[in-house]
Amino acid sequence: MGHGKLIKFAQNETFSCLLQPSSQELLADGYFNLRDHSVKGRWVDFFKDAVNPGSLVLELGCGKGEYTIDLACRNPQSCYVGVDIKGARLWKGAKYATENKLANVGFLRTRIEFINAFFAKGEVDRIWLTFSDPQLKSENSRLTSPMFLERYRKFLKPGGVIHLKTDSRFLHEYTKAVCEVNGFEVLACTSDLYGDSGAQLEPEVREVKTFYEKMSLKQGFKITYMAFRIDGEEPIVKPSDPAQFDSKLWRSLEEPRHFFGQTE
Repeated sequence: MGHGKLIKFAQNETFSCLLQPSSQELLADGYFNLRDHSVKGRWVDFFKDAVNPGSLVLELGCGKGEYTIDLACRNPQSCYVGVDIKGARLWKGAKYATENKLANVGFLRTRIEFINAFFAKGEVDRIWLTFSDPQLKSENSRLTSPMFLERYRKFLKPGGVIHLKTDSRFLHEYTKAVCEVNGFEVLACTSDLYGDSGAQLEPEVREVKTFYEKMSLKQGFKITYMAFRIDGEEPIVKPSDPAQFDSKLWRSLEEPRHFFGQTE
């Protein structure tokens, strides 16, 4: 491990806005029986210094936290939690939030598979999925798969909205198919966010950009966007018919991205 990462990890321990729970404690009773963290159901206490702690919004897979921070600065009436497993990435967002005294910003270092250990029923208003890994070969690993949507449903408020912003047409079309086969309400859907079809969307959708979004735009990739609700009690199912989602077709059309001279 490089010296720079060690410094960041040490500084992470000093940031009150960053929670770094022990996976060993969460998994003490097994993977399928996670222990609840003490913050579950008590995020109002975590954000006690916020001027007006209203709705709670998550960004899952937040990376360095730039989207979380930008949204929080635009909407001081809401509280934002960025979730990621990479401590070196979270360091940047936590450092910025600390130095700029952003009381409505928090970060959580954990695997998204463990998310239900941290949020209680009806505690979350909205979820942002920004440039998630499309997981071309592993459906259950996609953050919009039925497996993950079932997790989110346990803590989203009725009418809560999930936002998906991605440069992966594969993930966009897959998510659209999941919504269609389950009868979910789709509030917005465009395959070209910065084209005419995205012009009427909320400013925060078009104006806030992650590092990877800017890189993808420079490489000529179109950005897609969806907003949808997953209300209901019926089990969430996969799109199993190729007429609903042709995984082979969309996988074949997916192009590689290049960041820092490397393909990702």
